[in-house]
Amino acid sequence: MAVKVSSEWLNSCSGCEISLLNIGDAILDLIPSQIELVHIPALVDSKYFGATGESTTLELPKATVGIISGGIRNHEHKEIAEEMRKKVDILIALGTCATDGGIPAQANMWKNEDILAKVYGDCPTHAPAAPPAEVIPAYTDNVKALDEVVKVDIFLPGCPPHPDLIAEAILALLAGKTDWKLEERSVCDTCKVIREKKGGGGSVKRSLESVEYNPDEPIEKMRCIMEQGWLCMGTVTRAGCAGKSGAPRCIQARMPCRGCFGPIRKGAKPMVDMMGSLASVGLNAQSVVDRRAILNRFVGSHGNLRPLPTKANV
Repeated sequence: MAVKVSSEWLNSCSGCEISLLNIGDAILDLIPSQIELVHIPALVDSKYFGATGESTTLELPKATVGIISGGIRNHEHKEIAEEMRKKVDILIALGTCATDGGIPAQANMWKNEDILAKVYGDCPTHAPAAPPAEVIPAYTDNVKALDEVVKVDIFLPGCPPHPDLIAEAILALLAGKTDWKLEERSVCDTCKVIREKKGGGGSVKRSLESVEYNPDEPIEKMRCIMEQGWLCMGTVTRAGCAGKSGAPRCIQARMPCRGCFGPIRKGAKPMVDMMGSLASVGLNAQSVVDRRAILNRFVGSHGNLRPLPTKANV
């Protein structure tokens, strides 16, 4: 009998769904013999309140596996996540928005009322207007990762997650391995650049300058980007962006790691750990522009980002 799978996207950009489809023929071979998709708004129209809107409560179909991408930004997201949790046996948080808040959780640096005032009342591109008070779901008090609202069984981070890892997780579940999880390795553990374990020191360079490398030579001939003086989050970021093989994605493009896979282990604080990593090669962590946002770029939930008290309240 095919395993029933239900999928939802909440506070996200749909990149995770594209990555899911990029599994390609491997997933097509599983449908419908081994996987039955019972709910997936990214592919098939689906109604929350009955086919004709006759129901008064939001309902999702029962399934063995639930997949949710995106975090929780408003009360509609929260209601959908809670309903799916009730209806599935195993829940997967897909993508860094679901596991750690992702880019949308940068909003946690401000109060909701300040965000709405900026967007509707103080934006230079349009006339001021009152924030909508009807139809639009109300904000939650901040942007939350999925496990801050419901129990999550499997965490699959990435912006987006690599199709190899999504396929691996699905195949593991079909084989009855419900304890599948990523290894606790850093991007640096999988990066083959040259490390001299010393840097030039000084201020962190900005991305307006280019990393030094020879485009005709492989990654293995390029010196560590952080040792060259740029902010590279590889030391504090979980490995996996390259899938089963190859150099980390950003390093392949000769760019510093942005940290999109989130912390290496649950509960880690990338900002704190990164300050130590920068100091280890002599770089001045204080020189990172907008460092609170940059060093928590993908991990603003779980209390990592919150509004700072105003000077009047200090």
